[in-house]
Amino acid sequence: MSIAVNIYYAGQNGNAKAFAEEMIASGTVDKIRAEKGNLQYEYFLPLSDSETVLLVDKWESQEAIDVHHASPMMETIANLREKYDLHMKVERYILDEMSEADSNFIRR
Repeated sequence: MSIAVNIYYAGQNGNAKAFAEEMIASGTVDKIRAEKGNLQYEYFLPLSDSETVLLVDKWESQEAIDVHHASPMMETIANLREKYDLHMKVERYILDEMSEADSNFIRR
């Protein structure tokens, strides 16, 4: 089963969006996406809160997350969070297969 981590980065004066833009422009996001075990690393902008950015981060396993957390990119991310004075709320989910009953409600 894979693991999804939702990280809500909150700041002021557009700092959360600027953080995500710098993560992308610096190539850090591409490096994370290329890591073994990464399934998704994508930023989203909540419509109800212009000072927050949501990161949806999915991994094949806890071991893949642990390797990512031990990588040099974590220092880059931490430095950028400090630069933009961001605060975080984190949610973790274990993903399972969609049931047939649930899939009946999905329009494809």
